Amino acid sequence: MNKKPTLVDLFCGCGGFGLGGELAGFHSVAAIDIDPTLQSAYKNNFPNTKVINTDLTKINDVDWKEITNNIEIDGVIGGPPCQGYSRMGAGDINDPRRKLLDEFFRHVNILLPKFFVMENVEGLMDRNNRPQLDKAISIVDKRYKILDPIIIDASKCGAPTTRKRVIVIGYDPKRMKTLSKEDFVFNEPTTTVADAISDLSSPILQSKDSNDFGFSPYRFNNNLSKYALIMREQPPKGLGTNEAKLELKFHNTSGYFETIHNGKVKERYKSIIPGKTDPISRSKKLAWDGLCPTLRAGTGSDKGSHQAVRPLHPEEGRVITVREAARLQGFPDWFTFHPTKWHSFRMIGNSVSPIVSNKILTIIYANLENKLLKKSA
Repeated sequence: MNKKPTLVDLFCGCGGFGLGGELAGFHSVAAIDIDPTLQSAYKNNFPNTKVINTDLTKINDVDWKEITNNIEIDGVIGGPPCQGYSRMGAGDINDPRRKLLDEFFRHVNILLPKFFVMENVEGLMDRNNRPQLDKAISIVDKRYKILDPIIIDASKCGAPTTRKRVIVIGYDPKRMKTLSKEDFVFNEPTTTVADAISDLSSPILQSKDSNDFGFSPYRFNNNLSKYALIMREQPPKGLGTNEAKLELKFHNTSGYFETIHNGKVKERYKSIIPGKTDPISRSKKLAWDGLCPTLRAGTGSDKGSHQAVRPLHPEEGRVITVREAARLQGFPDWFTFHPTKWHSFRMIGNSVSPIVSNKILTIIYANLENKLLKKSA
């Protein structure tokens, strides 16, 4: 029987939030999302989690009892769709996805966990969006103490990206030790683009096999960064696919399929100064000693199947690969996404950085008053 404190992962996507939780000592008992393609990675990488593809607006208290087998849930985590609040997108106040913010807190009220953590874009704090956040928070059961929203920069947590996100944390003071905003101020040493991806090989030809995840060996490097060494580690027991774990033993990892550029485009990309932006594609060229900008997701087929702009590799005259994007977002090398590049980049761009979620949930884990682990001591 799993003795770890339990999580429910709402709007789970590919599993960045849940992965941070698992690495912090929790176990995700259930993960729910409406997008089966994005969620497919969760099913692959978290074989011991009940992964449910459904609309969260249709789930009620009776459903939850069946989903959780009526066990106590320690935490609820999730990042409701952010497009309605994003500064990068349209930020449409009539976007129906904005109402999903309320749904997150409705499920908190049903499950009554010891704590909850909600993640969203920085734009949620803008003047025209903040009232909706405050309204959503107002429905939360009064047993919870809710910290003022916190803006966390992933680079301050040790991730090689400047991605900033709003975090809302609430907890039941009768079942947990006190939490404060100051607990979630991080200032880790900077992880550069070179630390993150310089040991990764160049892209490989796209396979015609629809089940091929694009495995390829590492580039030879006898001076690996601390970050790269951590990314190369095997997963904890109960996580990852057998294929990815076996490949990793032979120093192979997935996500290397190339994006084809013609010769003229390659030369143009090569000519861009690191840190500057290509005037045509609007792709920013990464600098080895710099940080990656926020990786964007693009849209699903329901919103036109638009690909997001991808950063350029610091040297090779091309956009980054899926594996490079994963490293920059904070996903370990055993984590697989999708055989299709477009879906993989959507997964990564939509995800919570596992490094950020791990930082947050490690603090919360240490403050759980009644950790299940104590019962087995």
